[in-house]
Amino acid sequence: MNQAKLLSAIIENAIDGIITIDEFGIIEHINPSAQKLFGYTQHELIGKNVSVLMPEPDKGLHDSYIANYRRTGEKHIIGIGREVTGQRKDGTTFPFRLGVSEVKFTDRRIFTGFVHDLSRQKEDEQKIRSYTEELEEKIKERTEDLIRSINELELAKENVSALFEKEKELSQLKTRFVSMASHEFRTPLSSIQLSASLIDKYAAKHDISNVEKHTYKIKNAINNLTTILNDFLSLEKLEAGKVEAAFSNFDLIAFAEEIVEEMQLISKQNQLIVYQHTGTSSQIYLDPNLLKNCIINLISNAIKYSGEDTMIQFNSILDAERLTIEITDNGIGIPDVDQGNLFEPFFRAHNTGDIPGTGLGLNIVKRYVGLMDGTVKCQSQQNKGTTFTLSFNLNN
Repeated sequence: MNQAKLLSAIIENAIDGIITIDEFGIIEHINPSAQKLFGYTQHELIGKNVSVLMPEPDKGLHDSYIANYRRTGEKHIIGIGREVTGQRKDGTTFPFRLGVSEVKFTDRRIFTGFVHDLSRQKEDEQKIRSYTEELEEKIKERTEDLIRSINELELAKENVSALFEKEKELSQLKTRFVSMASHEFRTPLSSIQLSASLIDKYAAKHDISNVEKHTYKIKNAINNLTTILNDFLSLEKLEAGKVEAAFSNFDLIAFAEEIVEEMQLISKQNQLIVYQHTGTSSQIYLDPNLLKNCIINLISNAIKYSGEDTMIQFNSILDAERLTIEITDNGIGIPDVDQGNLFEPFFRAHNTGDIPGTGLGLNIVKRYVGLMDGTVKCQSQQNKGTTFTLSFNLNN
C-alpha cells in the first residue's frame, strides 16, 4: 500500500472528525466521523463554506477571520487547540475541541481541522457540577442542621442549668424560711399562749382593761404570723414565675381610703394614718391587687418601726403622665450602711432589734412594682423617719 492510500485510510477511519478547506473556507473533504458528527453527507458539504457548520456569531465572522489571516499572516487558531461550538444539520449545537493545521503547496494552501466531540465530556462535567452543587447544598443543610442542633442543645443546657439554679435557690429559700420561721413563729406563739392564759385570769376578775390589753397582743401576734406566711407565699410564687400583672381601671381614692381604714385597725395606740390625694382625676390603670399588697406592706412597716402617738402620711399624686405614691413615717429610720441592701431578700437593717420581721417585704414590693413597670425609691435617716416612693408611668 502506497503512502497516499495509507493516509486516505487513516483519515477515513479516524475516530475524530477531519475537515479540509481551502484558503477561502470552502470544504474540500470531510471524513465519515465528521459527517456523522454534523449530520451531513459528504456530497451536501463539498464545495460549501465551512461556516455552514458554525452557529452565530462565528458563522457570520468566519470569512473575515480567513481574509485577515491571508492579509496579515497573523495566526489566531492555527496550531492552537481550542473549544468551539458546532452546528448540526438539524440546527442543534454541540461543543468540540478544534485543532487547525496549515499545509502550503506551491500554488496554494489548505487548512485541516481536527474535530473532537466534547458532548459526553461536557455532560459528565455538568453531572459532576450538579452532583457537587447538590452535595454542597446537602452539606450546607446538614451543617445548618448540626449548628441548629448544637444551639438547641446549648440552649437546653442553659435552660436546665437555669432551672437547676432556680431549684437550688428555691431550696435555699425554703431552708432559710424554715430556719427563720422556727425563730419568728416562737415569739408570737408564746405571746398568744401567755395572753390567752392571762385573759382567762383577768376575765374571771372582770378586769376589762387587762383583757383588752392582752386581746390586742393576741391580734398583733396573729398579724405578725400572717405577715410571715404571706411574705413567704408571695416570694415563692414570684420565684416560680407564677405572678403576672392583671391591669384594670379603678378609682384610686376609694382604693386608698379602704386600705387606710383596714390598716388603722392594726396601728399602735394613737398612731394616725393620714391619706391625701393630689390631682384632677382619681382613675388609674394598674393591677389593684399588686398595688394594694405594696401599699399595705409599706404602711405595715411604717406602723411597726414607728412609735405610739405618731402620724403616718400616705400621699398619692396623679397627673396626665405619672402616678406617685409616698408613704412617710417618723420612725427609727434606716442606717446609711444598710440602704444599699434594702431590697435584698431576708435582709433586715441592723437597728431593727427585736422588732419581728422576715426581711422579705421590701423585696416583694420592688418585684411587684416592677411587674407594673414602676419604680420604688427610699429616702431615710436614722431616727428621723423614712419615705418610700412608688412611681408609675401612665403613658406606657
